Amino acid sequence: MIEQYSNPLSPEALQQIDAYWRASNYLSVGQIYLHDNPLLKEPLKIEHIKRMLLGHWGTTPGQNFIYVHLNRIIKQYDLDMLYISGPGHGGPAMVSQTYLEGTYSEVYPTIGQDEAGLKRLFTQFSFPGGIPSHVSPECPGSMHEGGELGYSLSHAFGAVFDNPGLVVACVVGDGEAETGPLATAWHSNKFLNPVNDGVVLPILHLNGYKIANPTVLARIPEKELFALFEGYGWKPYLLAGDDPLTMHQQMAGLLDTVVADIKAIKKQATDDATAARPCWPMIILKTPKGWTGPKFVDGLPVEGSFRSHQVPLSDPSQHPEHLTQLEEWLRSYRPQELFDETGRLQPQLQALAPEKEKRMGANPHSNGGLLLQDLRMPDFREYGLKLDGRGMKGPGDTLVLGKFIRDVIHLNRDKKNFRLFGPDETLSNKLDAVFETTNRQWMAETIDTDVFLKKEGRVMEMLSEHQCEGWLEGYLLTGRHGLFNCYEAFIHIIDSMFNQHAKWLKVTAGLPWRRKLASLNILLASHVWRQDHNGFTHQDPGFLDHVVNKKASVVRVYLPPDANCLLSVMDHCLKSRHYVNVVVAGKHPSPQWLSMDETVIHCTKGIGIWEWASNDACQDPDVVMACAGDVPTLETLAAVSILRERLPELKIRVVNVVDLMKLQPESEHPHGLSDTDFDALFTKDKPVIFAFHAYPWLIHRLTYRRTNHNNIHVRGYKEEGTITTPFDMTVLNEMDRFSLVQDVVDRLPQLGNTGAYLKQEMKDKLITHRNYIRANGIDMPEVRDWKWKG
Repeated sequence: MIEQYSNPLSPEALQQIDAYWRASNYLSVGQIYLHDNPLLKEPLKIEHIKRMLLGHWGTTPGQNFIYVHLNRIIKQYDLDMLYISGPGHGGPAMVSQTYLEGTYSEVYPTIGQDEAGLKRLFTQFSFPGGIPSHVSPECPGSMHEGGELGYSLSHAFGAVFDNPGLVVACVVGDGEAETGPLATAWHSNKFLNPVNDGVVLPILHLNGYKIANPTVLARIPEKELFALFEGYGWKPYLLAGDDPLTMHQQMAGLLDTVVADIKAIKKQATDDATAARPCWPMIILKTPKGWTGPKFVDGLPVEGSFRSHQVPLSDPSQHPEHLTQLEEWLRSYRPQELFDETGRLQPQLQALAPEKEKRMGANPHSNGGLLLQDLRMPDFREYGLKLDGRGMKGPGDTLVLGKFIRDVIHLNRDKKNFRLFGPDETLSNKLDAVFETTNRQWMAETIDTDVFLKKEGRVMEMLSEHQCEGWLEGYLLTGRHGLFNCYEAFIHIIDSMFNQHAKWLKVTAGLPWRRKLASLNILLASHVWRQDHNGFTHQDPGFLDHVVNKKASVVRVYLPPDANCLLSVMDHCLKSRHYVNVVVAGKHPSPQWLSMDETVIHCTKGIGIWEWASNDACQDPDVVMACAGDVPTLETLAAVSILRERLPELKIRVVNVVDLMKLQPESEHPHGLSDTDFDALFTKDKPVIFAFHAYPWLIHRLTYRRTNHNNIHVRGYKEEGTITTPFDMTVLNEMDRFSLVQDVVDRLPQLGNTGAYLKQEMKDKLITHRNYIRANGIDMPEVRDWKWKG
């Protein structure tokens, strides 16, 4: 089934492309092994070899092959192209290519286009104080962290949404193709609008092996392989072989065919608005793993086997024959033909690379902050709820937010630089209003009963958290803005993707040539305390624990207590740069606490005393009632109302936390409070009863250095849940108002018999509650109808 393609290269062009490929392979091997003698001007010696050999050779020559040929079509067809390297640690390839095209030396002038620059290029690779072995942020042209597998294709599609002139060549390793996110990402072609969006050209690189095992897609019949990708909706082209000159000719012909396909698709879609969803081309490239490397080492096969995955000749210092093989390997690329005496690439080879921003290493989309424009933002204050009494019932915080997001989309409709992403949960999370101004983008079949599905839309929904996160990351990395809304319990699915993006932000913040990106904004709705209809499976607030593990310069966590605070927080997040902002908000009707003027002040501070709920003015409180999150705030204020009614002499201070990172010391987080300010809020010696949205120990982690930490008692989610009433969820986890009152009594022995009788009453209330819900299936009227009486 292997097709034969045209042979468009002249004999001279063929030799030059092969020479450029040899140069990139030579640089790649040099990076893994050498720290001296970069041009082999003298016989190779042990002292020229790095003492610690790290890197990955197996995928590298195939990626060099692809990159060289992409350079040709960029020049021939004047393409705007990005390169995404999916196969893990193929860093030597992209570093070599960006060095040869000149981008690397422009970004890092000390690594020049000469022998000294080559020596530095080789020495820095996988070396202390140098660069990682994968395609990392330090590499020009990179917008995808190559250290973890599975996300390359999702990032590629995110990059081309709203970029109609951009082509992203995404190299997918056959090991990577076995991951869940990547396997699902093939379906992204059902969302790509050929008029308004760019093009993703997937190149599935089948070199046959992972670290130690064969890959699945390399060991199935070609007929089955083609059927798989045709079933995904792609038009696959196959190229396989190991003879370099033959493969160069065939690859050139194949890419000419693919470019013709892409141009035809684009033209048809532009000429005919009713055209069916196109079948985009993709390439399946089969080359030996470790191509052009040692064929045997110590009598065992290397090229074309898993043994070429990392460092084929692993210990030249202890095995003289390895040193000999390494020198033969390096000299097989004939470096004296490729570089002049000074170490500069020969002029005729330099001419093969594209120029200026057409070089894939210099494409501004790979450094998206260069292209980033501010969003046009409506005034969030205009969407706020007018407060008609503390605790008035609101329609649902995210429902209010939906109107604000709707108008963010509307105001930026001509710029096309904002999208809303979510796994089929935009309506469920009550962001309904966005569909008043836009639709879900969808290129697959539609039927009469479908709603909000159009070929162009600002809402991207696929029931895969991986795809939503990956699309959004690619969108942000190429200089746009977005918001990901998700059920709180299932955001864990993208834990590792969040990790990698947070690390990308941390590293790029320290690279002066990288520009800041729009923040990754995650809205968690349908949260743990209001999953009474779904039960235990949907109850998990632990993503916050995961987030705060990351660098303080990157992560922010917000827990707005009501709709007005949610509007203020989201306005801030959408305007921010280079953070991961996690916002937790409810979607069900809930009490509203602050006027908009109060909201602006409170959210600007991020934490503060609610004087209207407190009665300790100008005095030391007997107890501090703290809360973070909408339901914890409700239960705290309900407990305070009981305490103030039953124990009127008790001095209570209510502290609400919107910005969770305020709890950390200022030495640990930029938002952190000084010890003086923290003590002013929480006192140095009074009991603090803290009702928290998530797992209690997170508050202890954040406050363990504080003076009064031993007096902080936290109530939160403790892994108790089921299908039950909303209030019973708080009871099961002992964060309900009656339990909070008991906590106060337990920590104030001076209350004596008065406290004992109140505690007994609270226990009775809990028994009454349990009996009531089991008889009636809903919460007691005094809970359902409770109102703040200040």
